[in-house]
Amino acid sequence: MSLDIHLLIGGEAGQGLVTIGQLLSKALVRAGYEVFVSQSYHSRIRGGHNTFAIRLGAGPFFAPRVSIDILVALNAETVALHRGQLTGRALLIADASFAPDLPGVIAVPFAELGPEQLWNTAALALLGNILDLPSEALHQAVEAMLGKKHPEALAENREIMEKSREWAAAHVPEHGFALTGGVSAAADRLLLNGNEAIALGALAGGLKFCAFYPMTPATSIVLELITHAEVMGCVIEQAEDEIAAINMAIGAAFAGAVSMVATSGGGFALMAEGVSLAAMTETPVLIAVAQRPGPATGMPTRTEQADLEFVLHAGHGEFPRAIFAPGSIEACFALTQKALVMAERAQSPVFLLTDQFLADSSRPVAPFDLAAIVPVATGGETALASTPYQRYRLTENGLSPRLLPGFSPQLVVADSDEHDEEGHISEDHGVRIAMVEKRLRKCELLKQEAIAPELSGEKGADLLFVCWGSSLGPVQEAADVLRGQGRNVASLHFSQVWPLVPDQFLDILQGAGKIVCVEGNATGQFARLIQRETGFAIPERIARYDGLPFTARYIVERLAAMEERA
Repeated sequence: MSLDIHLLIGGEAGQGLVTIGQLLSKALVRAGYEVFVSQSYHSRIRGGHNTFAIRLGAGPFFAPRVSIDILVALNAETVALHRGQLTGRALLIADASFAPDLPGVIAVPFAELGPEQLWNTAALALLGNILDLPSEALHQAVEAMLGKKHPEALAENREIMEKSREWAAAHVPEHGFALTGGVSAAADRLLLNGNEAIALGALAGGLKFCAFYPMTPATSIVLELITHAEVMGCVIEQAEDEIAAINMAIGAAFAGAVSMVATSGGGFALMAEGVSLAAMTETPVLIAVAQRPGPATGMPTRTEQADLEFVLHAGHGEFPRAIFAPGSIEACFALTQKALVMAERAQSPVFLLTDQFLADSSRPVAPFDLAAIVPVATGGETALASTPYQRYRLTENGLSPRLLPGFSPQLVVADSDEHDEEGHISEDHGVRIAMVEKRLRKCELLKQEAIAPELSGEKGADLLFVCWGSSLGPVQEAADVLRGQGRNVASLHFSQVWPLVPDQFLDILQGAGKIVCVEGNATGQFARLIQRETGFAIPERIARYDGLPFTARYIVERLAAMEERA
């Protein structure tokens, strides 16, 4: 059995390539195989060159690959763009009208197999034949998509799939891509992408309100929330703009609803004043920022890790915040719950940083441990509040009693201006000093609850990769490649990038040999943040800012070039 197969489907938006990829991925997961799905698409409804890539086999896989073993070209442009990535054993599936005359090419007469709107179904059946997937697994995937309300469509799809299978049996050349034996079925797994996991994590944590204005690549978080909103008792509101969205979420949180917003860099720019409002009123809110290349509109459907400093410093004035940056599907689920809890505990805005790569990458994961979920408990105990109620009472840890308006006889006052302990506007300089220091004392709670970075490999390794967020998978795979070459390599991944607690990791940095920071921006934002907080400089960097995700090959090649120059 081929343990690692990279299959890429390419074509224009509107040709059904995502349908092929999603159905095949689900069938593979149901059959017990590992997959890693990644997508690349242009910012348009139709046209442009889009791809749906599936890395499949025994796995597990945590990053995409560059070289292609099976290429499904839905148009001639796909052949021209990707033929240089084909491996020596590759198969290329294309319509007979534009299929090149090369070894490994399967020229398919799609027009003879069925109507054009079903050519994607025909391609799905051809792939099933090549991979030796049971026909019934693909039929079940198609039925799950169409539902049983359209028996005529199901019958039509089944007919063209059978016809395509028969054609493939007679015309597909010998190859080594049949997935036979070696993997046991695990039907209870979930095939999720990062944004779906974020949405499910938020709902599991008790989310009750989300406001948004659509912006790629954050929108699919909200679309997933909408799917489950009625069952989970969650209200989703599409606002007229991002300014309204953040203020709606703050208002809902003030009234006692566990609240969040989801946006990307350009939308978050409009939310900056609202972030300060949440900080001044000490109102908990989760802000999910799905990064994409900027400035301005930038590359709306590509990926980058360049908004770290923006999110860290967004909002005028000084106030506490926490920033989480998940690196896996499982972490998207768990850290979203953690972020909601921390926002409530610290009575402060908390951020979740993701990006297009993580948002659109799918992997099979085991069902989440529901017993480990800690839902958010909003508001405080009425009996613990003094009379008259002091919403912003000065305390040793900076946390003041938080009552919800209308749930007690107490008067709950909030103001965006500086205020006294009862919440009334004040321009007294002594009150100002006391309130700034009170809010900042909550930083200690955030530090106490900070998640330590995860070390993979030996402490004191000759080579240490430092990374954060979505670069985790590619970095781990690159480290495995280098270990296979006999090198002593470790990686240190940060899933919380603020606040940084040097005691959690500084000794690891000091004990390592060569250190290389891997991050998806041009200026080394995280390496610079580590130096600012610890005094420890990481001069060696592997950066990527062309809009494409990291791969193990990219990291290994850049490392080799770096060491050759040294």
